[in-house]
Amino acid sequence: MTHPILLYDGVCGLCNRSVQFVLGRDRHDRFRFASLQSDFAAAILRRHGIHPGNLDTVYLVTDHELPGERLSARSEAAISVLRELGGIWTAAALPLRALPIGVRDWGYNLVARHRYRIFGKFDTCPLPEARHQHKFLDS
Repeated sequence: MTHPILLYDGVCGLCNRSVQFVLGRDRHDRFRFASLQSDFAAAILRRHGIHPGNLDTVYLVTDHELPGERLSARSEAAISVLRELGGIWTAAALPLRALPIGVRDWGYNLVARHRYRIFGKFDTCPLPEARHQHKFLDS
């Protein structure tokens, strides 16, 4: 079994808060992380025919480097993360999952378009705490 890998915009304030959210709730040490600006993420995106310069979404990679490797994006990735966290977060994902993907992604894209203005932007990708460094595949 491979760890799901969350690919996120490393300089985005909202994205970094989201990573901190997952780190704080990942009780089974399942998730791994890599910034979209990394060579690691670029190789995965290219393998799926996605231009690595597109930083406007989050991706979740499952079955990394296996024949069935899958890449989820936008709201589908966010919902998958909630489901993987388990417990109350799985329940929180249910009403989101019930919405049509077009509606979910419209809302996702609206927030993504304004995320730097609302949540700020770092000059460089913040470094993880020492206790979490093993979870970051691009460091």
